[in-house]
Amino acid sequence: MCLLTCTAPPSPVPGAPGPSAGLPDETEFRRRLGQVDRALAARSLAGLVVADPANIYYLTGYNAWSFYTPQCLIVPAGGEPHFFARAMDAAGAGFGHRPAGVHGYPESLVHQPDTHPYSWIADRVAELGLFAAGGQVAVEGDAHYFPVRGYLALAARFGAERLVDSAELVNWVRVIKSPYEQDQLRRAGRICEQAMVVALDAIAVGVRQCDVVSRISEAQIAGTPEQGGDYPAIVPMLPTGRSAGVPHLTWTDDRFLAGEATTIELSGVCHRYHAPLARTVMLGTPQPRLTRVAGIVSDGMTALLEMIKPGVTGGEVHATFNDLLIRHGLVKESRIGYSIGIGYPPDWGERTVSLRAEERTELVAGMAFHVIAGMWMDGWGYELSEPILVTDTGAERLTHVDQSLWIKRGRS
Repeated sequence: MCLLTCTAPPSPVPGAPGPSAGLPDETEFRRRLGQVDRALAARSLAGLVVADPANIYYLTGYNAWSFYTPQCLIVPAGGEPHFFARAMDAAGAGFGHRPAGVHGYPESLVHQPDTHPYSWIADRVAELGLFAAGGQVAVEGDAHYFPVRGYLALAARFGAERLVDSAELVNWVRVIKSPYEQDQLRRAGRICEQAMVVALDAIAVGVRQCDVVSRISEAQIAGTPEQGGDYPAIVPMLPTGRSAGVPHLTWTDDRFLAGEATTIELSGVCHRYHAPLARTVMLGTPQPRLTRVAGIVSDGMTALLEMIKPGVTGGEVHATFNDLLIRHGLVKESRIGYSIGIGYPPDWGERTVSLRAEERTELVAGMAFHVIAGMWMDGWGYELSEPILVTDTGAERLTHVDQSLWIKRGRS
């Protein structure tokens, strides 16, 4: 049995690499932890169970494909965080900002019907006295990788009455990006721009969809000469022909056909920071309805980007686009954007600020958004989106791909 329990940061192995290149310095990590601690104090919480891999990465720099088994960061109020993971994965915590303790649960607990890693984690947390001060403990109840059995194990050990939802506590700390984070988003934008240019060039009559995606993926991971890329939290999406009226569809091995439109949505990634982008390409002469909607959406995007500035609410941004659609007899029921930053599968959104009618959050310099002016109709669709940073003077585009409907005529 392999079992790792370190009450102090693990010592580096001689000759082994140090913290991963591209991670922020110690000052940045201390700033982040300080913000989380102040948020805990504001809610009189005894601690926090962090299960979202994006939030674990934000607070520690730990970056591995280990989130398919239970792992978490325990942040006691006023104390140093402890990382808990499968024993074979726990040592990876040394490749970032090292938590005060790193604890690896035994392999015998993985995928068992009558026991669970969180039972082991709960016992270790109790032994270490991480929640000894009493009071309520926040858990990331909406995190994709916080299992129900994990919650039940914590409730059995500490009492269900002590557990409360975190209400995306760390996500809201993340929503305003530091200068370091803004730089990562700009780098991700340059990678995204390159990947989209590859996609627009590759789509042609007779080409298989899967072959286009292989080229997109290569561009995403290769990045630019200045900055290597990474895998995205969401795979490239290419609804084509009749399926273009439905968002979030991926690809097949079908060939692109003349007379069909394809919406492309993909992201550039730099050190887990995402800059998503969408464009629409038409193989052949577009129908008048598509040309009309493309023009309206383009005007709407211009108005949106002009509206985005500090002090404006998400609802006011939404109203700008919605009012324009109404004047043209169109309706869009879905939100038109959301906060972005660090992302892990299955999502690159932060689950905080949305650009929708009921959003009352005021925009602040340092926020980042994926602004989506997509329209999905019955059997056809058009998508245009931009990743942007909110600055003191307005919206900064992170990519610079032409926002028009892309039209390709003739065979390749």
